[in-house]
Amino acid sequence: MHSAPMQRSASRKSTATPAPAAAAGASNTSARGGTPEHADIERFVRVRGAREHNLRDVDVDIPRDALVVFTGISGSGKSSLAFGTIFAESQRRYLDSVAPYARRLIDQVGVPEVDRIDGLPPAVALQQSRGTPGSRSTVGSLTTLSSLLRLLFSRAGHYPADQPMLYAEDFSPNTPQGACPTCHGLGRVFDVTEASMVPDPSLTIRERAVAAWPTAWQGQNLRDILVTLGHDVDTPWHQLPKKVRDWILFTDEQPTVPVYAGFTPAETRQALRRKLAPSYQGTFTSARRYVLHTYATSQSELMKRRVSRFMVGGLCPACQGKRLKAEALSVTFEGHDIGEVAALPLAAVHDLLAAAAQGRAAATTRPSQTLGAAQSRAARAVRSARGKASHAAAPDVRRTPEGSQEKRLAAQRLATEIRERIQTLLGLGLGYLTLDRATPTLSPGELQRLRLGAQIRSSLFGVVYVLDEPSAGLHPADGEALLDALMQLRRNGNSVFVVEHDVETMRRADWIVDVGPGAGSRGGEVLYSGPPEGLAAVERSVTARFLRADRLAPAGRGRAPSQWLALEGIRRNNLSGLDVRIPLGVLCAVTGRSGSGKSTLVTQVLAELLQQRLGRGAAPDDDPPEAGDDAWATPMAGKLGAGAEAVRRLVQVDQKPIGRTPRSNLATYTGLFDAVRQLFASTPSARRRRYDAGRFSFNVAKGRCETCEGEGSVSVELLFMPSVYAPCPTCHGARYNADTLAVTWNGKNIAQVLDLTVEEARAHFDAQPRIAATLKLLGELGLDYLRLGQPATELSGGEAQRIKLATELQRVPRGGTLYILDEPTTGLHPADVERLMAPLQTLVDAGNTVLVVEHDMRVVAAADWVIDMGPGAGAEGGRIVAQGTPAQVAATRSESATAAYLRQALAG
Repeated sequence: MHSAPMQRSASRKSTATPAPAAAAGASNTSARGGTPEHADIERFVRVRGAREHNLRDVDVDIPRDALVVFTGISGSGKSSLAFGTIFAESQRRYLDSVAPYARRLIDQVGVPEVDRIDGLPPAVALQQSRGTPGSRSTVGSLTTLSSLLRLLFSRAGHYPADQPMLYAEDFSPNTPQGACPTCHGLGRVFDVTEASMVPDPSLTIRERAVAAWPTAWQGQNLRDILVTLGHDVDTPWHQLPKKVRDWILFTDEQPTVPVYAGFTPAETRQALRRKLAPSYQGTFTSARRYVLHTYATSQSELMKRRVSRFMVGGLCPACQGKRLKAEALSVTFEGHDIGEVAALPLAAVHDLLAAAAQGRAAATTRPSQTLGAAQSRAARAVRSARGKASHAAAPDVRRTPEGSQEKRLAAQRLATEIRERIQTLLGLGLGYLTLDRATPTLSPGELQRLRLGAQIRSSLFGVVYVLDEPSAGLHPADGEALLDALMQLRRNGNSVFVVEHDVETMRRADWIVDVGPGAGSRGGEVLYSGPPEGLAAVERSVTARFLRADRLAPAGRGRAPSQWLALEGIRRNNLSGLDVRIPLGVLCAVTGRSGSGKSTLVTQVLAELLQQRLGRGAAPDDDPPEAGDDAWATPMAGKLGAGAEAVRRLVQVDQKPIGRTPRSNLATYTGLFDAVRQLFASTPSARRRRYDAGRFSFNVAKGRCETCEGEGSVSVELLFMPSVYAPCPTCHGARYNADTLAVTWNGKNIAQVLDLTVEEARAHFDAQPRIAATLKLLGELGLDYLRLGQPATELSGGEAQRIKLATELQRVPRGGTLYILDEPTTGLHPADVERLMAPLQTLVDAGNTVLVVEHDMRVVAAADWVIDMGPGAGAEGGRIVAQGTPAQVAATRSESATAAYLRQALAG
């Protein structure tokens, strides 16, 4: 192991401690290399004996008041050091000073495995996370801009004559006094239609024309009830009278009638006349009632997903999607109601409030007089028809006179504060976001930058900020703004510790901590701790070669498209009548700045249109739609053109978790666990005991430990201290009962097999072709370090995506498949990116199409075709600014923000 500037002495520990003399002598070097500029290098966070996860008793000294990058291949232990050890210990110490009752309200990360950490300031963690599905959280609420905006409208808005002043809470869709009474503050109403529940009206009821009804026995029961009620179930649906169709689909009546199971309609009529004893009494439920009741009350995610296919969403007719009551929407500022302002891009809101911030009187002009053309179109698209104000619901308070000095001062103060906060977000490249954008629709990178903006505005001093891959999901052009923001935090007197794979961020850092050399049990060592330029000399470091000037982008195959898939007149989000041709039979990269519309085009529009054509409304693993899920609810216009017939299958490989609970894991998701359980069931020991394969599942009562019910651990609640998960006292973490564990295969019981890493399992199952093939694919994708039983909840988005890709690659190969991957390199070290490219190229060689939405220029350079979107984000994006081979796009001198960075990647 190397340190800066001395080498580690032989020791059982992984240590990296800089020499004080040399460090002090370099104190004036540039921030782009060497020791920290404007920093006292003698001040360190000193970590001793870190053993969290795979860390090997690590000792390392890390400078404070510096931008420090923790790097290493995926699974090397860098996050365990930065987050699991340093941040966790800082939080633990801080919470020791907090009142015990308050501690119960805080999500605590637990006590790290470390001997000692000295020189540790308070820490703030900004981790990658997605918004809570279905939450009412928006960009405005996350940044607190919505609170200021509500106060602005309350105190300085233009009210209709004779309307009392409203409180700030009256402008919030999340309060009873502010929410639209029709949609309850959601902005959308969800219902069903005849077309959504009966997709094929040429079918009869017996042939399941009412697709929204349940399948199997319950659906048959409803059809039998209709027979008893005298309805014709053998005439095509579209030939039935409309009154009959409407009753079957929409009635709220629930008649209970006798059911004669298995009888024909004629036999049923005869049985009713003769008053024969029925099979049972059945209660009718209309299709609409069944769908809405199931979606609202079912505990089964599978059932929610199924019925959600028959639901349609639309703007609330009362508030037109603005989520507020009429009284709140009747108040304007600068000619806009608060719903219109919330629907504008942040950059437009910043411009809109300029006059008020300068102390000029608020105008009453409409959007076209105060905004540019693009922003004006956005405002018009969301403007609602204001209903008559109901004064009875408004608070009985006195309104500040229009144009008063008090009102102008309030407007100036609030507008200035809002503009200053927005200015910080503009510097982070987020000017395209709108205040009403739901957080579940934001990428993890966008969420992290929003939180980062709040920290920059806070102007805290002496804090350690720990960030998890802040460059993830960022175009290189946006990455420069991010680096400037990180430098600003450091200049404010803080320490910035960043877990990062981006090479440019490494070069700009003051200090690098490289963890490795491998992943999992082969990692956990600090290979280097020092200035960036010193890492190049460390032979064991995988990262070192990517910092050298001789790095080259992976070579592309130069394949020509075999055919083209046309999309015509596409409209969604910022796509306005877009026509585009997607090349088939190649590896195609879709690029562009964050917010330019590339994910809307590929993962939403293209995927939805192909799903419809291929005969399914939603992908099997799609989450059910939520009120805040814009991707599901936003209307889309456009159609598939020529070439659609060439796509016979669609596969989306995204970064959603492979499961929502710890019971889902790598082995169960890939299917290899089924083969493993069959092996155990085939052993002589299992056959003597009459154990089937189900016996070896920890989800089945007969095989699992009953004390922990197959969890392997029990929670110990410590009130104001973090809950502790202790190994189950009965099975000691094995998850199975003793009888099940008595059966072994190749010397290991089922619990020991689940504890194997992918690499260890390859050796254990080398004679089992089916299992070995899956393990080989996982290894090729850089997942050797994961355990077979690793819970889904412990996997990163990048790991989940690669597991999904491995699962797909093990299928029988066939051409004509379109694979869509959304930023597959997120969370990957450059070395892992190289490993990822090989199977993607193999898929294309087999006659398929791979379409990636990507920011990594190395991947783009290795593609056969590039579609670059832009030129900017939001209203300034949504167009194709360049397309062609990587060389052709790199050579363009148009509006492309990608071309310059692609030229650098191709040049090496």
